[in-house]
Amino acid sequence: MGKKTKIGLAAVAVGAAAWAGSKALVNPQIRPGKEVLGYGHPIVLAHRGGAAIAPENTMAAFSKSAELGVHGFEIDIRLTKDEEILVFHDEYLDRTTDGAGRVAEMTLNDLQEFDLGYHFLDQSGKHSYRGKGEKIVLLRELLEAFPEMYINIDMKDSPETYEGSLVPSKLWRLIDSLGVHDRVVVTSFFDEQIDRFNLYAQNRVAIGAGQNEVKKAYTAYNSQFGHLYNPRADVFQIPVRSSMFRLDSPRFMAFLSNLNIPVHYWTIDTAEEMNALIEAGAQGIVTDRPDIAISVISELENQKQ
Repeated sequence: MGKKTKIGLAAVAVGAAAWAGSKALVNPQIRPGKEVLGYGHPIVLAHRGGAAIAPENTMAAFSKSAELGVHGFEIDIRLTKDEEILVFHDEYLDRTTDGAGRVAEMTLNDLQEFDLGYHFLDQSGKHSYRGKGEKIVLLRELLEAFPEMYINIDMKDSPETYEGSLVPSKLWRLIDSLGVHDRVVVTSFFDEQIDRFNLYAQNRVAIGAGQNEVKKAYTAYNSQFGHLYNPRADVFQIPVRSSMFRLDSPRFMAFLSNLNIPVHYWTIDTAEEMNALIEAGAQGIVTDRPDIAISVISELENQKQ
């Protein structure tokens, strides 16, 4: 046996011993349960209120989705110049309103002048909400208007900006003052924002996974050392694909489920894909078409009865 072969075999033996030792000494870090996530069945979250059935992030969309029977909303928030928390996705107004400009550079009064239904096209191709009075919605207004609804809140402002530096503390104070700790999830693409928020919340509010946390979990799942993964999120809200990697594997969902972490997928708008994900183990569907999703969930429930 050659020297290189001996060294290779020794390295394999050492790796195997390390794996066996870690398995014997380390138990998986199961995430403590959160009330908002204790639904026990697949749920429907209307993406930006249901962006395909009414203008996104408007009371029209939220009300219409609530009437359909969704379990909650998936929303984004941004901070205004006068430090009000808005339900709004884009950094700039241009795509959804009749105005233009950067949200963080405008006051609430400035923003309330704009028509949020201006660019929305219904399924017949008409501007059916233009001029109908759909205005900017404050996060406080949304939380108060739908007191029974699960709301997933995504902090969009970058932590490197002034507004981004303020959002975590502002959001915590709002959640705490309204006493809605057990019906919201707070997340962000920026892991740093989630960490900042949790410095205030101290695990009293369910938190989602940022981009780095998703990468860490997926790497652990694909390795022989998944048992060493220590999750820092209560729920994963992810796309079916990230770069070259598929994130919708039943085994990946099971890996997270064994750690008490449900997985929600966005943005899913066809019945075929919804059915496939739920069958694979998804616990949440984030969709622009809550009308389709509610029909899918209802049909699945009827099949079980």
